[in-house]
Amino acid sequence: MIAELVGTYILIFIGCGPALVNEIQPLSIVGIAIAWGLVFMAAGYAVGHVSGVHFNPAVTIALAAGRRFPVKRVPMCVMSQLSGATLASLTLKLLFNDQDSIQSTMTQFFDPTTYLQALTWEFVITFILMFTICALTLCLTDKIRAKILSGIAIGGALVVNIMIAGPITGASKNPTRSFRPAFVTGVCKNIWVYIAAPILGAIAAIVLYSVLRVPKLVKSDEKADPIIAITLSQV
Repeated sequence: MIAELVGTYILIFIGCGPALVNEIQPLSIVGIAIAWGLVFMAAGYAVGHVSGVHFNPAVTIALAAGRRFPVKRVPMCVMSQLSGATLASLTLKLLFNDQDSIQSTMTQFFDPTTYLQALTWEFVITFILMFTICALTLCLTDKIRAKILSGIAIGGALVVNIMIAGPITGASKNPTRSFRPAFVTGVCKNIWVYIAAPILGAIAAIVLYSVLRVPKLVKSDEKADPIIAITLSQV
């Protein structure tokens, strides 16, 4: 739980910070996206061996729904993530007090983007993120290589998602990432979109990956075709 709190704090502090820096020195959406990808890699490699690198209630809930995480641990894990995000948001508000508020860190969408479009955007980009996580954490073969590359692959998924959806919805993918800055600033408009869509997208990804997951190789006799030796019994 401490690892989730610290990891989420680092993720939100460094991830949301560039949005405030952008008010002083333009970074562009590319710079902000790269910051998110790099900080996830850093935090993931730092505490991933302890907590599994959730940092996101949608990921935690989806893993529990897919029976990959104990349901009884979900409330405490989510509370740790919320606490870390709150502390990070308060720290940013303190350090950037010359900007009156930290509303630039919030995820919002405006006309002509509709509620349905915003829900779809957040659903799809969370689906992509969670599907990447599943491919690396639930992989049945070559787990050592998957663990080594997990930070790079997931960080890369974050970067491209933010570059595409960032200008439209803010590319949250994380209820905590949206809720806590909104809570600190006191502006919670459309927050339900950033809670419902990521959770549904993450659950959809783990359900689909449970069907597509790579099957194990089984031993076969010398005459057997190695392709036929692949069994789908684990799917």
